[in-house]
Amino acid sequence: MNFNRAGGTKACRAVPKGKRAAVKIAWFDCASGISGDMFLGALVDAGLEPARLSQSVEALGVKGLRIEAEKVRRLGMAATKIHVIAPNEHEHRHLSDITALIDASSLPESVKARSIRIFTRLAEAEAAAHGEPIEKVHFHEVGALDSIADIAGAAAGVELLDIKRCYFSPIATGSGTVKTAHGVLPVPAPATARLLTGVPLRESDETGELTTPTGAAIAAELSEGFCAMPAMTLTAVGSGAGTREGRLTPNILRIFLGNDEAAGTPDEVTVIEASIDDMTGEALAYAGEVLLSAGALDVFTTPIYMKKGRPGHLVTVLAAPGDEKGLIRILFEETTTFGARTRRSRRAVLERHVMEIEGPLGTFRVKTGSWEGQLVSVTPEYEDARRIAAECSMPLRRAYEILIEAGRRFIEKGHDTQKVR
Repeated sequence: MNFNRAGGTKACRAVPKGKRAAVKIAWFDCASGISGDMFLGALVDAGLEPARLSQSVEALGVKGLRIEAEKVRRLGMAATKIHVIAPNEHEHRHLSDITALIDASSLPESVKARSIRIFTRLAEAEAAAHGEPIEKVHFHEVGALDSIADIAGAAAGVELLDIKRCYFSPIATGSGTVKTAHGVLPVPAPATARLLTGVPLRESDETGELTTPTGAAIAAELSEGFCAMPAMTLTAVGSGAGTREGRLTPNILRIFLGNDEAAGTPDEVTVIEASIDDMTGEALAYAGEVLLSAGALDVFTTPIYMKKGRPGHLVTVLAAPGDEKGLIRILFEETTTFGARTRRSRRAVLERHVMEIEGPLGTFRVKTGSWEGQLVSVTPEYEDARRIAAECSMPLRRAYEILIEAGRRFIEKGHDTQKVR
């Protein structure tokens, strides 16, 4: 069984027959952890104007609240350090207070919503860590104005840079202890640990708190996946500095900005597989449509025999590197499988384009495939071939032959095969 997009649900990541439009993505290297000021510094270092970021923070409506950027070095590496300038206060806020502050601001609605989601994650983690109902949680460090500025700035900064998807490396958390309003706590702090549940962590020889609750909440909310750098055409690199100086590793968060146009026809894909013996064909077909609509490159099933001689299906999903997390979730939600296997696989693909041609039997679309600049494949679209065969009362095979020949003649006359209709 092979699922295709024809007549199915519209794909979330629109991929017209060939290379999809470039989308800006970001990958964060968390070798020295992540904090709110490091995240903002990385955005600024990668090209976001500090004044525009400060305007977003000032939109919160708190008199005197703004940010400033400073160029610094961390173990010899240049980076940007963000300073939040805030009035002195001793107010402890609840989630409802912070939500009201953000809602009353002049920030765009999308930024408000993302900021509130990040703070809600923080509130849930603090509530679980300290055994309190979420509405009774007092925000101390994370409720201070600098953390509010960090979170609102992060939500706004991603939008200002037009970043559509964020990915993160495994995260270093540090070791030892950290002083908090709750006393001296182990690293990672309890709320940070809960926010990083399900997130791959990495070893670090540095002591101290490398990842703060604010940084963990930002990563948990924004991340499309915690992985190696996804395929992209790199456009900018930036480094955001933490406050302290690292002992062995520069205390910076690096951002790699790029376009995922290279992922339109990747030479490496992630293969996701699951063996299923207790689903109907209708349910499997529906699951395939949902996976494709969520951005899977391809979905197909293969008949297999499972334990006890039961007939079943091997469901195979091809995904662009970095897209695995969301597709695996859909696989678990839409099928009965209890596990999925993944592996990376190399592949070779033709450069594909779709052209609309006026031929002897009327207008039709043809898909062309080129390899190293040479045309190697011309294939009429099935629905057009079927329509023409019916209109002309001829066998489908004969309609295909005529359309293929018309397509080749059209291209041989020097028409632009790069034009996509």
